[in-house]
Amino acid sequence: MQSKTFQTDYVALAARIKEWGRALGFQAVGISDTDLGGAEMRLLEWLARGHHGEMDYMVKHGIKRSRPAELIPGTLRVISLRMDYYPPNAKDAWEVLRDDSRAYISRYALGRDYHKVLRHRLGKLAEKIRAEVGGCNCRVFVDSAPVLEVELARKARLGWRGKHTLLLSREHGSWFFLGELYIDLPLPIDDALEENHCGTCAHCIDICPTQAIVAPYQLDAQRCISYLTIEFKGSIPLELRPLIGNRIYGCDDCQLICPWNRFAQKSMEADFMVRHGLDNAGLIELFAWDEIAFKKNFSGSAIYRIGYEQWLRNIAIALGNAPRSDAVLIALQSRTQDTFPLVREHVGWALGRHYFIKSVNSI
Repeated sequence: MQSKTFQTDYVALAARIKEWGRALGFQAVGISDTDLGGAEMRLLEWLARGHHGEMDYMVKHGIKRSRPAELIPGTLRVISLRMDYYPPNAKDAWEVLRDDSRAYISRYALGRDYHKVLRHRLGKLAEKIRAEVGGCNCRVFVDSAPVLEVELARKARLGWRGKHTLLLSREHGSWFFLGELYIDLPLPIDDALEENHCGTCAHCIDICPTQAIVAPYQLDAQRCISYLTIEFKGSIPLELRPLIGNRIYGCDDCQLICPWNRFAQKSMEADFMVRHGLDNAGLIELFAWDEIAFKKNFSGSAIYRIGYEQWLRNIAIALGNAPRSDAVLIALQSRTQDTFPLVREHVGWALGRHYFIKSVNSI
């Protein structure tokens, strides 16, 4: 990237960028500098504790994650954008969580893959900026590169970091995606929100099924259900399996309980509407899908990326936690000879759990 030598009214440009962002469907747009010194220290401490688990990509790029100008040379500012995603047509989340025969899928994954949706919109914004300022260089990021998106969004005045480590907004809660544009223009920056509005509330910490929020603002990913069901590829620790319940892809408990989400807005984006009835699907029904059905139904979905084997592993655990019934046992027994060893192992655990419960109840 090269700095601009021609005269530009950057104050006016920043205002237009925010207008363009809102016209493209983003609910908020902010601009920050690239100083992430405090966040870098916290990141290094988190990594030193091993709280990133097997997410090696958190270490791979080193401090480039906290130094935007080293990741993309010439970066002077970061434009952060927020887009609501909670689908208005989704079944009530608490009802699904209370029904152990149903599959709970994190609300962000019920529709189209957000990476594609946001990347496309951000690309259009980048095109508008380049058309306005010839020779401008900007790079789009959507949760797929070493970017400290929450800290950047906080600095851009889009919200504050909650005790569950997610960004929170007084007007929009936390049901939103974040995206960024790294840019080489000296745009005026927005002052960060200094005030934290969590107060003494600890609902997110108390409700976490696996107690993954080990302290306010500290998450041990190795215990987090979102990490275990999405990022983690291996055998899920035995002591955590019963705590996962019927959550087969991600977990929203800390967001569902957050008082600020009373003010969250439902998304009007067609791409985020519920697809294939995933907001209230039965575990047995989903477990019966073959790999062809999995790939067909999740084409263009964030869930596609975990793969069929991991999908079955997750459902096997949920079936092990489901009420014992002939239908549940038949479903599990149908995969005792599954081609994936990982699936066979978790099916075996689930069956053993049901037979153990039956034997205990008969005493």
